[in-house]
Amino acid sequence: MSQPETSALTLITQPEPPTVAPERPSWGVYEAWVQNEKGRRLKPGVYWHTTHTNEDGERQLVDEWIASPVFVTARTLNSDDGSEGRLLRLVTQGGDKEWVLPMEVFGGSGEDARRSLFAMGVLISLKKRSAFMEYLLEQQPRQTLATTSRPGWHESGVFVLPHRTLGGDGVRYQTAGRAPNLYAARGELAQWQSRVAARCLGNPVLTLAVCCALAGPLLNLVGVNGGGVHLVGDSSSGKSLAQLIGASVWGDPGVFAASWDMTKGGLEIEAASRNDTLLSLDEIKRADPRRVQEMAYALANGQGKGTMTREREGRAKLHWRLLTLSSGERSLSEHAAIGGNPAHAGAELRMVDVNAGTRTHRAFDELHGMEGADFHRALTVAAGQHYGHLGAAFVERLIAGDDRDGLLEAFAKVRARFAVENAQAGRVADRFAVIALAGEMAIAYGLLPWPVGTSLADSQLLYREWLERVGSGNAEDRQILAGIAGFIERHGSSRFSDVDAGETDSRIFDRAGYWELDGTRRLYLFNKSGLIEAAAGFGLARIVKALEAAGALAKRDNDKKRNTKKYRLPGGGSAGLYVVDPERLESEGGIHG
Repeated sequence: MSQPETSALTLITQPEPPTVAPERPSWGVYEAWVQNEKGRRLKPGVYWHTTHTNEDGERQLVDEWIASPVFVTARTLNSDDGSEGRLLRLVTQGGDKEWVLPMEVFGGSGEDARRSLFAMGVLISLKKRSAFMEYLLEQQPRQTLATTSRPGWHESGVFVLPHRTLGGDGVRYQTAGRAPNLYAARGELAQWQSRVAARCLGNPVLTLAVCCALAGPLLNLVGVNGGGVHLVGDSSSGKSLAQLIGASVWGDPGVFAASWDMTKGGLEIEAASRNDTLLSLDEIKRADPRRVQEMAYALANGQGKGTMTREREGRAKLHWRLLTLSSGERSLSEHAAIGGNPAHAGAELRMVDVNAGTRTHRAFDELHGMEGADFHRALTVAAGQHYGHLGAAFVERLIAGDDRDGLLEAFAKVRARFAVENAQAGRVADRFAVIALAGEMAIAYGLLPWPVGTSLADSQLLYREWLERVGSGNAEDRQILAGIAGFIERHGSSRFSDVDAGETDSRIFDRAGYWELDGTRRLYLFNKSGLIEAAAGFGLARIVKALEAAGALAKRDNDKKRNTKKYRLPGGGSAGLYVVDPERLESEGGIHG
């Protein structure tokens, strides 16, 4: 009987892992499997190699697995506060990662650091947690790198982002490891260009949002202070879409965008985490009306409030320089008024209103052949699928082309295209000009699929619209005149009475002054306290200066040093009163509706 044929089997043998013979006692870190001197296989990780003598006096090898592979590759020095750290390379199932470990964690149990490492995929033996910290502490890497806790330009000339440094490799971003990655990227730049940027063309509010995001890296280079633009329009007009598109320039719009609904301290943290880029703040109605103007000042000034530690040592202040893209159904001053605060012209200049509600299609001017809802939906979906590419690509081109040296001249040429009539309008023109410059540079780089001149033309249009709304006068003057006009409108009949009446009107309580007829016009004769109340927040001398500039002081005594006119008062006595012509409060050079 014949024997069955034997099948041919191909035996696949794994090569033996390399042998290591470390000095004992010592630490060892291995990315792959190895074997010790006795042939025992060791899985990847951090080990403590030592020996043990058993009861028979025999020397035995001990290889204690401490954690998955963690390499200490460099000593780090934080350029923000001088603190030291260690750059770790983490080998995880999700791939290699880097993380800067602050040395200050060794002053405690290290629990927070281990928690962060676990979150990034590092495995640490629960019984060897102290040994793991000992391993990290004992490493003495030769290389030293700079770190920073702020994104944006570093003193060495590179642009630092989490997990990425543009223009060099000598600086690392230092984070606690638990914060979301604001600068994440998804999809493709080409898809964002065709599906988002191309549809922004013809829509000044949308091109403004994109270019506002790109202008952040230019602010420091051209010497323009931070500030913002505030998109004003009814709900569901498209303001939030503009903000979403602006946020998609740097990261995931759902994460990168923030809200006004936070404390001033929280706002400072959000601003510092977006230094040299963009802070997008949705729905100003969520902000505290009593603090919103103070918050606008802080955002533009770029410096947080100093605090003290329990040891009465000053903590480093947060700093930033960026543009803010805000939105709301009300303007900044209108929202502040809800809290009973008068509008501050300085705050309004730092957060400039932009019409995003009464354009051809609410916030839009061109729907590219679509219905409004379809246009909104298409851009929303596209920006949620492709994001985080344009900002980094813009900075890379800026650095690679060494264009920083010529930026001041380029900015001066663009800035000359914005007409200004006073220093305050000039500050706003600076902001629109740097936004325009960023867009034109991105067009020249081939990063925005728009015709040359698009960004400049749209920025000029929105700037002119703002200038037409506020007028060409001084912002504080406008605020003072508007305050007095509003006071007269509210209290003209209840806190003023006829100065020519024979007797004092007993119905007037908390008198602000009197009125008199001069032909067909009624003039209001303010007493000192009433005038200061009407223009709350300003001193008497500043109020008078604004009234004089508007030609609103209708009468005064012959003494040129006096701004009042002396009147005999009903019931007896006399007083010097400020004679205000309400029609001049709203005349050319005054306030505008």
